[in-house]
Amino acid sequence: MTTNPADASPFLRLIRSPLKVKLFLLTNLPSAFFSGLRIPEVDGDHCVVTVAYRWFTRNPFRSTYFACLSMAAEMSTGVLAMARVYKHTPSVSMLVVHSEAAYFKKATGLTRFVCNDGAAIKAAVDQAIATGDSATVKARSIGTNAAGDPIAEFFITWSFKVKK
Repeated sequence: MTTNPADASPFLRLIRSPLKVKLFLLTNLPSAFFSGLRIPEVDGDHCVVTVAYRWFTRNPFRSTYFACLSMAAEMSTGVLAMARVYKHTPSVSMLVVHSEAAYFKKATGLTRFVCNDGAAIKAAVDQAIATGDSATVKARSIGTNAAGDPIAEFFITWSFKVKK
């Protein structure tokens, strides 16, 4: 039986449960849990992940540490990727193969990362399934502050391949 990668709803139901997300982060991504990453919005096409400036995420320059910003940006793309490969038969592996970042302004409050590349991610997963070869997609995540000013822009390249 092959599940439909177009149907991201089983994973999205899980990820929309605050308790299940917190347990997943605590057991699988403890640094994201302790950094306080949140997923306030998600559907098959876009994902929003937030990270706040606080004691655990700060750097000596009174702003959010770049690694915490990177973690939130990657998660905004990774949630969309996981939605397409979750419980897929045959199994599809996913791996970050490249990342790029540009920083524009100090992150001193809540930073909101948005990825709107769900359709491109789905197309890459579909291609990997159809061809049996690996397929990549370069997903963009833009981080903004409460005023809507850009803080950082990330490009995360994901590779997908059907497991043999």
